[in-house]
Amino acid sequence: MLEVCIDSVESAVAAQEGGAERLELCSALVIGGLSPTPALFEAVRRRVALPMRVMVRPRFGDFLYTQPEKEMMLAEARHWRGHGAEGIVTGALLPDGRLDLPFLKQMVETAGEMRCTLHRAFDLCSDPFAALEEAVSLGFDTILTSGQQASCRLGAALIAELRRRAAGRIEILVGAGVDADAIREMRVSTGCTSFHMSGKITLDSGMTFRRDGVPMGFPGLNEYSLWRTDAARIRSARAAVS
Repeated sequence: MLEVCIDSVESAVAAQEGGAERLELCSALVIGGLSPTPALFEAVRRRVALPMRVMVRPRFGDFLYTQPEKEMMLAEARHWRGHGAEGIVTGALLPDGRLDLPFLKQMVETAGEMRCTLHRAFDLCSDPFAALEEAVSLGFDTILTSGQQASCRLGAALIAELRRRAAGRIEILVGAGVDADAIREMRVSTGCTSFHMSGKITLDSGMTFRRDGVPMGFPGLNEYSLWRTDAARIRSARAAVS
């Protein structure tokens, strides 16, 4: 299974052309992905036939959420349940690094018939094996993980052990640093067959007038660079998965 994470209509179309089987729809991938707007979901759905799981993440940063943030996340889950999403992608932690079980139970129950992916909050949890069992008991069907490392290659040993312990009860979806070469390597080293990637390339903005030195967000980010999924990269990854 090849899932492609996208935050634009253009990337969604490229992912489908390249052979993706499922989309994770976000906004702001440049900062790790946040909840998308309903308008983006509808625009993608008009052009792409792939099932979509939708990110439910209210802000950049850690996964320790306030009560108002949790209320927003539950409201988003209710919205997507009624508007055609195949699933949601979410996660939350307690201050000590354990999964926030009461809140995540609410999220899964609110999702209803939708599928639920536990996102890379898992990679910041204190005990991955306890979190694996808790995710199964909560009703998540997928864990997205890099093996608690910066890239899946570095986390290969933990990913392999998670797959062994999961024993088919939950999908271990390999993410972070995934491309065709990583897929071929990780299939051998971990036995996993489900992968998550963005396949992004950087495109230059069409702006001809540019005012340098006025950042709109994080200093150091180029305001005139666009991230887009590349169909050729997805096609290569699809061949590696197959």
